[in-house]
Amino acid sequence: MKRVYNFNAGPSAMPLEVLKEVQDEFLDFNHTGMSIVEISHRSAAYQEMQDDTVATLKKLLTVPDDYHIVFIQGGGSMQFVMHAANFLKKRGGYLNTGVWSNKAMEAASFFGETYEVASSKADHFTYIPKADSFVVKPDTDYIYMTSNNTIHGTEWHDFPSFDVPLFCDMSSDFLSRPVDVKNFDFIYAGVQKNVGPAGVVVAIIKDDLLNKVCRDLPLMLQYKTYVDHDSTYNTPPVFNIYFVNKVAHWLDDHGGLQAMYERNQKKAAIVYGVIDDSHGFYRGHARQDSRSLMNVTFNLPTKELEAQFVAEAAEHDLIGVKGHRSIGGCRASIYNAVTEEGCQALADFMKQFQKKH
Repeated sequence: MKRVYNFNAGPSAMPLEVLKEVQDEFLDFNHTGMSIVEISHRSAAYQEMQDDTVATLKKLLTVPDDYHIVFIQGGGSMQFVMHAANFLKKRGGYLNTGVWSNKAMEAASFFGETYEVASSKADHFTYIPKADSFVVKPDTDYIYMTSNNTIHGTEWHDFPSFDVPLFCDMSSDFLSRPVDVKNFDFIYAGVQKNVGPAGVVVAIIKDDLLNKVCRDLPLMLQYKTYVDHDSTYNTPPVFNIYFVNKVAHWLDDHGGLQAMYERNQKKAAIVYGVIDDSHGFYRGHARQDSRSLMNVTFNLPTKELEAQFVAEAAEHDLIGVKGHRSIGGCRASIYNAVTEEGCQALADFMKQFQKKH
């Protein structure tokens, strides 16, 4: 079996141990004689698995008792709509640090006023704004932020605090490091970066927030529906939740989020080290103090060299290093499941490519 080094931004690399475990039990889930994709979401076997998934996530993140964890279909783009549909009454403030927070702000404007609390847009989203630049307007219902920016390669290393509810899209660095959940009122993550196959969002909602819903909505757009019905008002994405369960246990078995954070720091240092030592041949998009541990973005001297870099990388089984179409360049997404060996292979190739050119 051939396995390449997968640096795709999402869907992305998953732990090999988890993939093998899923493969081994795909035809017979938990001795039911059925695949996980065949069992009823109303069955005891499914409910036990979902309950265990929630419990393991709560353990990993030390989720307080006054928060619910639910599973929602529709991906992060649906959350761009849902958070505002439920909670935008007067105005919503946005920490605009990339394409995804910008899209969330645009989608939310359908329901009310949206504005930038701070933004790095004018500088091509190359940095994370500092607290002294924040401007919060009166009657702000919530502040919304994106913890990691996949396209531009920036990440919040310290989270801000406000006197209004704080919402966070953690899709691309969810479970990559410890997070103090109680500093947030609402966290969500599309799982297709670090945690599973595309098709489900993990949402962590503070109980008090559910009392602040500002309008009547169809049941499927209400967070309360998912809480009240334990994510099973309709058929949940059973396989995706099952896969999240496997990844959560894999993380727990490998030392939890602090251990993963330390591994991710080490991996990122390998790749960023080549960029910093290249004398400008590789130019990082993000400022050094804002660099993402998940997505390393960089440019080469010419677009022609960038195209050649991507092509030759593929010949060395280094897949998915082409940058996002909106900014070009190159990008290596080094999520949890990407190994140190993979990062070293990429770093070695980068050195060889620079020497050659």
